[in-house]
Amino acid sequence: MPQLVFATSNAHKTEEVAAILGDDWRVEDLRAHPGVTLDEETGDTFEANAIIKAVSGSRSVPGLLVLADDSGLEVDVLGGAPGVRSARYAGENANAADNRVKLKGELIKVAQTEPFTGRFHCCMVLARDGEVLHVTNGSVEGRLLTEEVGAGGFGYDALFIPDGFTETFGVLPAETKNQLSHRARALAAMKEQLASLA
Repeated sequence: MPQLVFATSNAHKTEEVAAILGDDWRVEDLRAHPGVTLDEETGDTFEANAIIKAVSGSRSVPGLLVLADDSGLEVDVLGGAPGVRSARYAGENANAADNRVKLKGELIKVAQTEPFTGRFHCCMVLARDGEVLHVTNGSVEGRLLTEEVGAGGFGYDALFIPDGFTETFGVLPAETKNQLSHRARALAAMKEQLASLA
């Protein structure tokens, strides 16, 4: 079974990627490779940050395929924020709950009766030995709430209702989310490239 190193220590993300790829790949993350250090994410786009992670990570594990993603939430009324700052929206040491509190506060400040539209966007980059092999993108459109609904998922999931549904990602089952999430769509586009390298 071919091995894929996912350049993250986020267990939720790793589980999602492993579930989508299924039994065709052995997916490990940085918890299995404690010696790997990623360069600082200094890019101002999702793609730039994903490239930084994939390239720097792949230099530390010669010969292995490394997949990196950078993703976040873009809210139209907030000019695309939190965007690339999604994980640090409420500050450098913020956790997911802090970030949701800040987002709810920012939305409540906006005097608007129509839905708050936005999207989750994900860029994935595949690299080996410091070289970028492939780049894919995926996004899912939806609307944002000012109150959390559901305890499932992670990040901003409890505030986001994807188009075509009436429940948040915090309520929808993981199987449903894994079919339509931004990460699922970026990974689906990446699967063909992975198959050619297996």
